[in-house]
Amino acid sequence: MKKILWVVVACCSLAGSPARAVDGVALEAGNGDGTDMGRIAIQWDWDRPLYRAAAWNVGGYWDLGLGYWHNGGFPGRNSNVTEIGLTPVMRLQPNSLVGPYAELGLGVHLQSDSTIGDKSMSTSLQFGSHVGVGYRFGVKRAFDMSLRYQHLSNAGIKRPNNGINFSQIRIQYHF
Repeated sequence: MKKILWVVVACCSLAGSPARAVDGVALEAGNGDGTDMGRIAIQWDWDRPLYRAAAWNVGGYWDLGLGYWHNGGFPGRNSNVTEIGLTPVMRLQPNSLVGPYAELGLGVHLQSDSTIGDKSMSTSLQFGSHVGVGYRFGVKRAFDMSLRYQHLSNAGIKRPNNGINFSQIRIQYHF
């Protein structure tokens, strides 16, 4: 827990920089492998797309999230995990930023514990990847809803490597 607090303080100090104002905030909820999860995150849009075509582009953003997992199905075992993650996310989207999109992210997560329920992930350092589809809409393109599939594991750093998978619903507000 001490490590997570230190990382949160360090990330918050970086987020306070006037040169990089926060561009959005998101709420996520999901379930997987008998574990419920919730997360709040802030985003910083990339300055420019990686690729631009006539109607579509590949852009992206940085996502810094703080999450909580709960698994109450195994008495006597750890049932809660707090995690913080930083993920660069690439998004295939219309140039207008309105309408359907697909995204892919791969980032780093630090967890308060390496076990939850009957899952042992061996390390508190996890790598998270997700794929998602969504739709951006509203006045000033301010709203965004998506479905995601996320996998977290330690990438074989230590055994056992019993990763965890989540199906998620995400709601985002863009400033």
